[in-house]
Amino acid sequence: MTPKALLFDFGGTLDADGVAWKERFSRLVAEENTATSDFDQTFYQADDALVGSLRSDAGLAETVVKLAHRVAQGLGHPEIGPRMADRFLDDAQGFLARSTSLFGRLAGRYRLGIVSNFYGNLESVCRETGLSPHLSAVVDSAVVGAEKPDPRIFVAALEALGAAAHETVFIGDSLARDMTGARGVGMAHIWLSPGETKACCPADRVIRRLSDLEEVLA
Repeated sequence: MTPKALLFDFGGTLDADGVAWKERFSRLVAEENTATSDFDQTFYQADDALVGSLRSDAGLAETVVKLAHRVAQGLGHPEIGPRMADRFLDDAQGFLARSTSLFGRLAGRYRLGIVSNFYGNLESVCRETGLSPHLSAVVDSAVVGAEKPDPRIFVAALEALGAAAHETVFIGDSLARDMTGARGVGMAHIWLSPGETKACCPADRVIRRLSDLEEVLA
């Protein structure tokens, strides 16, 4: 069956080719030659603390700057925060420009939506980055009160999109959150993973770059 709608993750999917925010920040910390043995815990604490603390109209730059500051503070190296934020944003902007172009091409064939574990300002980020004109739904976990892979956030996204699970495809970079969650509501799913060729289920499709999506859907 040809899908009528496409749902996308945001972080790691539209702003990078399958590399999650935690992994990108980990690389940035390593580039600073900053010794730390507790990066994962520090990142998760900083990430959790940001949920609901941002203004709803905060854009991507403000989001990344504040997260980088919290991570750097948690690691005991506040001086690296601004540099990490600048490099993160420089990298993300190129991917987001390509994602916006992709959405422009897809919007004539599908209803498009984004569902993400975010901080309460996802709609503002989509407006700022130019994605909004192509979207029929933007669902933010901090707004709806459920995080992927909880079925409730996927149901909310489908309702906002005006589409049923069986006529929608989900595209994301996380097996645990995106693929598991989509599977849980009976939605077809495509895993964006630069380093893997097989997902957990034989029928799952895998792409290495988001630009490969059009070929898979053709």
